[in-house]
Amino acid sequence: MSSAKLMKTSIKNLVLPPTLGAVLGLVLAGQATAQTFTILHTFTTSYPNQTNNGGASPDSLILSGNTLYGTTFLGGTNGWNAGTVFAINTDGTGYRLLHDFFGAGLGQGRYPLGLLLSGNTLYGTAEQGGTNGAGTVFAINTDGTGFTNLYYFTGGSDGFTPDAGLLLASNTLYGTAYAGGNAHYGSVFAVNIDGTGFTNSYNFTSPSPFDNGTGFSCPILTGNTLYGTAWDQGIESAGSVFKINTDGTGFTNLYNFNSVPSFTGPSTPVEIEPLLILSGDNLFGTTTYGGYGTNDGGTVFAIKTDGTGFTNLYVFNNANTFGASPYALILAGNTLYGALGEGTSILGGGGTIFSLTLPAPQLTITASATNVIMTWPTNYGGFDDSGYTLQSTSNLAPASWSTVSNASVVVDGQNVVTNPMSGTQMFFRLNQ
Repeated sequence: MSSAKLMKTSIKNLVLPPTLGAVLGLVLAGQATAQTFTILHTFTTSYPNQTNNGGASPDSLILSGNTLYGTTFLGGTNGWNAGTVFAINTDGTGYRLLHDFFGAGLGQGRYPLGLLLSGNTLYGTAEQGGTNGAGTVFAINTDGTGFTNLYYFTGGSDGFTPDAGLLLASNTLYGTAYAGGNAHYGSVFAVNIDGTGFTNSYNFTSPSPFDNGTGFSCPILTGNTLYGTAWDQGIESAGSVFKINTDGTGFTNLYNFNSVPSFTGPSTPVEIEPLLILSGDNLFGTTTYGGYGTNDGGTVFAIKTDGTGFTNLYVFNNANTFGASPYALILAGNTLYGALGEGTSILGGGGTIFSLTLPAPQLTITASATNVIMTWPTNYGGFDDSGYTLQSTSNLAPASWSTVSNASVVVDGQNVVTNPMSGTQMFFRLNQ
């Protein structure tokens, strides 16, 4: 949250009756009620069979401070079918190429698909290539030095074609493989950050409609539960959101996508791809196809961790100037950063990096006798209030925010907190 900007634009004073002897300062967080879509960077393309020094078809992002790190599935100085690792500032400036992949035959791997940042090290997967041609897990420093492959998939029971990013817990990397495994329908795997101790945590089985595998996302961990997405899974084989325990038990499909989109209006999207992010009780993700219209180009969506409350946040159209097929997604405050794998000729054809602001709850403060009543909605724009806390401070220069101790109660869909007036000027905000 940008407190400096918020204080400048959103501070108001409520003057109470003189007998109360207080002026209550208000800081209203989350003023944005509509979404704002912005293109931050465009990739150009020289397809087919030509080099593209800046990469093309971005498919993953990770955020550190004001820097986005990502991968492109294609392009780079070593050939179209290779891919890159790049960095760019969150305002769209400072694009820099950190690594070129060489292609399948040279052992490094190709088609990088996901990134994870720990310290100054980026961890990721390459869908193909490596010594066995079945993909790799790799590491590289954030300055582009020190590239190394940690694990080479064999294409057998360990799986092959890792097609999403990684999750780090302690010294263990978790990921998913598109195919292979004990039943040849993909797997959830774990490997130490030094490349040792590889194991399959879960093997997807054939061809039950609830568990037919192929095409998985980077898992999200909370407690002992991993959340993920599958591309060709679910009741209609159009994709699903699932959860599974870290010990491989408790596999559950939370949401099944519709294989037939509506062409008359917004609909459940089809073909889910490869990333989920978690904020409070909300999971955010992307689909590469579906949405609405004859040129349905995918969506950004949100869903609760219990599988309820599915909503489309933004729908792309292949015919518009923004491009289509969103792959990557990362959340910072109320802003989602993402990547479109397909661009338009207007934007160079090689995909884009974009940002999407999200609605935030509106804090309302009123005086009632000797109390101050603070309210904000439990649900706004399809989201719940998870991840937001009510904070107060008696000064803004400098501010020292602390959580309001009075518990909230829910009344008619609103969180309500009642604070007695003490005669001391106070400022309040909702902070995520």
